[in-house]
Amino acid sequence: MAEVTWTPQALEDLESVALFIARDSPAMGALFMERAFEAVDRIGDFPESGRIVPEFGRSDLREILLYSYRIIYRLLENRAEIITVHHGARLLRENRHGSRTGFPNE
Repeated sequence: MAEVTWTPQALEDLESVALFIARDSPAMGALFMERAFEAVDRIGDFPESGRIVPEFGRSDLREILLYSYRIIYRLLENRAEIITVHHGARLLRENRHGSRTGFPNE
């Protein structure tokens, strides 16, 4: 079993998505947050259950899909760190420093 932690960025991403959804339906915004936390709770029991993030091809960077969103996390020793909640239609871009936005370098 792994401890699951959220980065501040991931929490901000989750809140932004929920607020965006809530503009049309407050109930659906709240439901999205609830489902996201439920999905992430399962990572604690099955840390390697998410698929490897295709853009990276690294076994320590994984994702689970929730509706149109990707919940991306990094496996660390006895811990899974949620890195971002990212819309599936958006590309993961490299920033000006050469690393992909929101993701740690090795």
